[in-house]
Amino acid sequence: MSCFTSKYADELAKNAAYIGSPGKGILAADESTGTIGKRLSSINVENVEENRRALRELLFTIPGALQYLSGVILFEETLYQKSAAGKPFVDVLKEGGVLPDIKVDKGTLELNGTNGETFTQGLDGLAQRCQKYYEAGARFAK
Repeated sequence: MSCFTSKYADELAKNAAYIGSPGKGILAADESTGTIGKRLSSINVENVEENRRALRELLFTIPGALQYLSGVILFEETLYQKSAAGKPFVDVLKEGGVLPDIKVDKGTLELNGTNGETFTQGLDGLAQRCQKYYEAGARFAK
């Protein structure tokens, strides 16, 4: 949440209360390109942006599904994607009463000199990325 400045404190508090709405949950649709690729390959589908977009569109447009969600965590690629009809996914979610969220880390790398231990990337440029994400419609951050 430190991704957004105190200028947005009221909005953030309102969004946090909304996310905790009774009977609703958060969908984690923030799989990286590699992770979603594993899911696609398990059904013999090529890991290309159009196929990732189509899978995410399916998740966001299943009839009646959005009524049970208060938020959806998006991967950066998804934040900027559009439905096959050309509507930004952010708008699809907002129209369904769902707050778009953004995963702000940049994945993990192996830490040199260790036995496979990893660290999370993404502190460099975080404030600038968060501003871009907010402008694109993200309203909270993971």
